[in-house]
Amino acid sequence: MKPFQNAQVIANAAIEKKAHEIVIMDMQELTPIVDFHIICDASNKKQVQAIADNISDKMNETGYAPLRTEGYREGRWILLDFGACVAHVFHSEDRKFYDIEGLWNDAKFERVAE
Repeated sequence: MKPFQNAQVIANAAIEKKAHEIVIMDMQELTPIVDFHIICDASNKKQVQAIADNISDKMNETGYAPLRTEGYREGRWILLDFGACVAHVFHSEDRKFYDIEGLWNDAKFERVAE
């Protein structure tokens, strides 16, 4: 699959677990490290973990396992690295604090309907 298709799989997996404010950020013109960041949030640790689990499961079904996962135990900011796509599942408070969208405001944003 192409990176944007993977980004859509990630976004849809987040939707299935009721994630909030899902955004796909196109990074292709800004950095050679990643093509897309997919960002979403939830209001509690269990939901953050459930969203991350579903993303991992759905990507595994397409043949992509995360290269690395960070922050799962804490459940505040879970990063799932799939190479060309990186999913960020935040606790709502932490998303506001770290403001990744603000750091990369030159990126093209696609807001995904929940």
